[in-house]
Amino acid sequence: MQNLNNQTFSSMIEQLEAWMTSVEGENFEFKEAKNRFPFEELAKYACALANEGGGRIILGVTDKRPRRVVGSRAFQQPESTRRKLMDLIHIHVGLDEIVHPDGRVLVFQVPCHPVGMAIKYKGIYWSREADSLVPMSEEKLRSILMEAGHDFSSDICPGATLSDLDTAAIEDFRRRWINKSGNKGLANISMEQLLRDAELLSDQGITFAALVLMGTRHALTRYLAQAEVIFEYRSSDASGPAQKRVEYREGFFAYYEKLWDTINLRNDVQHYQDGLFVLDIPTFDERSVREAILNAISHRDYQFSGSIFIRQFPRRLTLESPGGFPMGITVENILERQLPRNRRIAEAFARCGLVERSGQGMNLMFEHSIQHGKHKPSFAGTDAYNVVLTLDGQVNEPHFVQFLEKVGREKTALFSTEDFFILDYVHNGKDVPEQLYPRLRNLLELGVLESIGKGRGTRYLLSRQYFSIAGKKGSYTRKKGLDRQTNKALLLQHIQESADSGTTLSELKQVLPALSHNYVQWMMRELKDEGKVRVTGRGSGARWFPVDDSE
Repeated sequence: MQNLNNQTFSSMIEQLEAWMTSVEGENFEFKEAKNRFPFEELAKYACALANEGGGRIILGVTDKRPRRVVGSRAFQQPESTRRKLMDLIHIHVGLDEIVHPDGRVLVFQVPCHPVGMAIKYKGIYWSREADSLVPMSEEKLRSILMEAGHDFSSDICPGATLSDLDTAAIEDFRRRWINKSGNKGLANISMEQLLRDAELLSDQGITFAALVLMGTRHALTRYLAQAEVIFEYRSSDASGPAQKRVEYREGFFAYYEKLWDTINLRNDVQHYQDGLFVLDIPTFDERSVREAILNAISHRDYQFSGSIFIRQFPRRLTLESPGGFPMGITVENILERQLPRNRRIAEAFARCGLVERSGQGMNLMFEHSIQHGKHKPSFAGTDAYNVVLTLDGQVNEPHFVQFLEKVGREKTALFSTEDFFILDYVHNGKDVPEQLYPRLRNLLELGVLESIGKGRGTRYLLSRQYFSIAGKKGSYTRKKGLDRQTNKALLLQHIQESADSGTTLSELKQVLPALSHNYVQWMMRELKDEGKVRVTGRGSGARWFPVDDSE
């Protein structure tokens, strides 16, 4: 295994020991799990913790106080377990594998349930009662469902009747629901019963969700004209009429496939040679585009009069939806927190397999953009009244795409969203944020990343394999760096040549551009401790000077 920042390991162990001294309650669930732990129990505890505000399931630690690490052999492929868990309970679960001196510890990080949405496993909403797992009480479930406030999509549309719904759209919904659930009995019930079972129809009448998803053009024009999607294709940013414009004012299930087909008409493929093979990457990834559309339909504010606009350009796709982010959602937390503004619509999408209720589609958009060598999705232009999402279609680094594909084939690795973010940071020469440090170990073990230096000066780069694929073996050697003494000699030489005016740290960073800011600082401290340089001033104004023999 590659060397990992020792301070990272130390801090992880310190954090674990702090958790062990805490009171087991709403935030922690400790289990010895020396040899195994039932996946069913893991899923139920994850549901319960999510429904109680989030927390951690820690395997390999005794649950009786004083707690001690005993080590766990459970889930030898923990990343695969994490993925399976997310697929079944539909929330984003984090994972840390801590190598403690007394044994291996697994920490599953469970977030709080999305606002207004309780989490269930195999049809049951789980919670904890003392040391037991029990189905959630109706009172608790009701309180969670009420968190999101008023759901406009569940309101009844006065005057609307079944005749205002498109039969073909209803049948499309039925087919998708059967395929997702495997419940073939849905094929034999009436359309009215189908809508009742989906909570789109009640004794009081037709919901606005039913109109958005299945309404006829006439009904939407009469009752909810803003529930339309306007598509435009523009060959450039120049003002003037679009080259193509289509208005979709009908139930979502009546135009969903047609909308993608319209986008795909101008979805060219970018070709890149890889030896004897040609790598084909579509400008617009179908899964990402579909997720973006579904998010816009689920989260827009239908009480605003504006329409959803989708503007396609040769190398980017922009979606604008009215209403701004839902309460509590920001650009910074959008991958961790989810709040469907229109819960009834989101639940209909979940029933027929179009989205996961946890909103993992946003994670997929970010993952796919990195996998395809593109810029990450941007929310630039978003304000309190509109959400603007831009998907970049330009493949900037085909060699990086080839590298990730090759790694995936050879290592059969299951990367998390955090792993892709780390690779993107490293690939673009940026420091890895501290909150992602726990994921570094997995990437180093797989040989996807390599580390240079120790302690705070540790830096990371893509493995030799990437530079070989990119035809940049010389660059790898340079980035891997000369030995520390040679690097220090280069820094000292530059300081000596600038003895009259002194040298700032930013100038020293230019001497060794492949090294991180922290790594250069670390070597300067060594030179100072060796009595070869001195520093005057503090902060950004500090300047380094050589030490004369007389000094």
